[in-house]
Amino acid sequence: MSQYIKWFNELGIEDVDLVGGKNASLGEMYQNLTQEGIRIPNGFAITAEAYRAILDTNDAWEKLHAQLDSLNPDDVVQLQACGKRCREIIYECKLPDTMVAQISDAYEALKVEYGEDITLAIRSSATAEDSPEASFAGQNESYLNIHGLDALLEAYRRCLASNFTDRSIHYKFDHGFDNLKVYLSVVVMKMVRSDIGESGVMFSIDSETGFKDVVFINAAYGLGENIVQGSIAPDSFYVHKPTFKKGHRTVLKRRLGDKALKMVFSEAIHQGNLAVEYTKNIDTPKADQRRFCIDDNDVLLLADYAIKIEEHYSKQAGYKKPMDMEWAKDGLDGHIYIVQARPETVESRKEGTQLEMYHLKERSEVLLEGQAVGTKIGSGKVCKIVDASKLDNFKAGDVLVAETTSPDWEPVMKIASAIVTNSGGRTCHAAIVSRELGIPAIVGAENAVGILEDGQEITVSCAEGEIGLVYEGKLDFEIIKTDLSSVSKTKTKIMMNLGNPDMAFSLASLPVDGIGLARMEFIINTSIKVHPMALIHPEKIDEATDKKIGQLTAAYDSPQSYFVKVLSEGVATIASSVYPNPCVVRMSDFKSNEYASLLGGEFFEIDEANPMIGFRGASRYTHPNYEEGFALECAAMKHVRDEMGFDNVILMIPFCRRVEEGQRVLDAMEKYGLKRGENGLKVYVMCEIPNNVIQIDAFCTLFDGISIGSNDLTQLTLGVDRDSEIVAFDYDERDPGVMKMIEMAVEGAKRNHRHSGICGQGPSDYPEMAEALVKMGIESISLNPDTVLQTIQNISELEAQHKDII
Repeated sequence: MSQYIKWFNELGIEDVDLVGGKNASLGEMYQNLTQEGIRIPNGFAITAEAYRAILDTNDAWEKLHAQLDSLNPDDVVQLQACGKRCREIIYECKLPDTMVAQISDAYEALKVEYGEDITLAIRSSATAEDSPEASFAGQNESYLNIHGLDALLEAYRRCLASNFTDRSIHYKFDHGFDNLKVYLSVVVMKMVRSDIGESGVMFSIDSETGFKDVVFINAAYGLGENIVQGSIAPDSFYVHKPTFKKGHRTVLKRRLGDKALKMVFSEAIHQGNLAVEYTKNIDTPKADQRRFCIDDNDVLLLADYAIKIEEHYSKQAGYKKPMDMEWAKDGLDGHIYIVQARPETVESRKEGTQLEMYHLKERSEVLLEGQAVGTKIGSGKVCKIVDASKLDNFKAGDVLVAETTSPDWEPVMKIASAIVTNSGGRTCHAAIVSRELGIPAIVGAENAVGILEDGQEITVSCAEGEIGLVYEGKLDFEIIKTDLSSVSKTKTKIMMNLGNPDMAFSLASLPVDGIGLARMEFIINTSIKVHPMALIHPEKIDEATDKKIGQLTAAYDSPQSYFVKVLSEGVATIASSVYPNPCVVRMSDFKSNEYASLLGGEFFEIDEANPMIGFRGASRYTHPNYEEGFALECAAMKHVRDEMGFDNVILMIPFCRRVEEGQRVLDAMEKYGLKRGENGLKVYVMCEIPNNVIQIDAFCTLFDGISIGSNDLTQLTLGVDRDSEIVAFDYDERDPGVMKMIEMAVEGAKRNHRHSGICGQGPSDYPEMAEALVKMGIESISLNPDTVLQTIQNISELEAQHKDII
């Protein structure tokens, strides 16, 4: 039996003390998950016992104590000198002959399995690594594409020395680890040739919000270091776990990254027996940047891997255990491998009953935007750091602004109020560390270093969805903390209005009974950006518009599939945040002037004097000017329900003026594959026109429920144009006439055994209106997210007071 070598098939997660977290997890997966179809490259661990033996036989412990015992890790100069000397002490150690022989024998065995030309990935595996308290991300070195015994031994010694990089020493102090009691094991495994393939990182949880129902995947061309370093924006994908497990194999949503660089192997530059600079970045061809680097089959295979890995580790732990995984696709054999798995160490450790929401109380000029990391807000003075020599300039509370960050910068990152980087995605180093430290960060904010000035006061907001915004000046904001365990359950269903899919996961923990209004037009306006008829009829638009549309749709099979996929993924993302509770999706309700503002819209829209009561809502759906666009909307909703599995989606028809018009719309929906009642499909109608109330019984024969749109109902009951400032003083949802109309609508729905709800602005703004609705016996009230918690409290108290009538 080898004293210093343990093969993956001999290791399990209980062996962390012997081989470190990385090796133990690889062994655990190799033993238990390869039989479930998950590919793990074979390899072996050089144990922590070997590390201790090397230091013992070379009398290194006393020398290391002399350096570390009096170290002040916050003294950067002393830290650098100490780290340099500690690394020299380790590197100068001689490997025992017995150990060299055992490493050589193991290497020969790998060559028997994979062939003489096998190259190796050699990675550090600390014995405290991947603990629940700390990720140790990027603290120690790795060496890739190593070939030959001499190079293997040299890489091994360098890995051992990396136990004392400046960043690793400081990190251990920060997390309460004794530097001399964190031992280093080393992974030696078959190299997955992602340099000619793809690679990435994935989580079995949303890494920003803690939403546990998704797998989040990042992907890029070449080696994965560019993703970790933050030098590129990778492609990103989400897969919804509950519907996936029910057999619906679809991508929930995706974002195209630039992937501007691809890391590959270069000609080796040797220092001793090891190629020191063995990688280089090359420019990714423009055509490859404009397409997703992996296809849906790859995404779904990765999701399958992630779910199985999470389930295995959760079963072993006895509780839900979200995982952080690295993957690589081999360009030679075309297979996808898992090369690392560890517990997710930030979101999964938060208390599930505590909700913390950040809210800006004022706004100013937006200077920059990028990808938000976390959901917090921070402000301070800009301190631009262009290289490590400038770190001493940084003061506590400053906003760190840089091209990218590296592990050596962590001492200043922990005292920053926020971080902004030019490049990177949500799994780069800056994102990982800021998430762990609880600091808001924006990555991929193009030219942040050039635009922001040293000493400039800014506010960094990650509280507005996946897009993070940098505002001019220090803005006032509030933090609203709620113990969700104390929130009462109400008989009246409290739902939420939500149009922005980017906010869905961050709001998923709100204790609502579903989404009462998901506005389709928000997704069309902000994500699709193109008039649907312009996608169908390119012959009717000019060359410049056609070129812009071509750029937006380049990564998709066709312009129409672009519309269907982006819309369906946006709606499904909203629906996933409350699944399996209902999500009421309103079909498009743009006015003609709003449609005209979309790309290509000017070629298809007429100029109306008062579009608020013109060509909008149901009247468009069967009209020759738009019916083909409505067909695309229906195709997207059919995909959401039937293919993606979100049967919690209820469709709603807005601004339906007449009963006959409602029937025409239902007939058109059936023609396009959305038959009311089939596959459980419910269709509601907005009750927002006086005729909807007057003929409530007739409308209830066609539809499964009503949702009162108090905004338009107020406008049309009072004859007040809600877009006109001059008569705004007469616009009031609480007017007795409006409230009487609402009461008649609720009573009509009850009489016909139909669902009744309200999704207008009124109940969010006026507690007394919410109170009146509860007394009427309305079934659901849908509110803006920021008023949900207070309204639940108010309605709970009201229901307790009026048990006799509610």
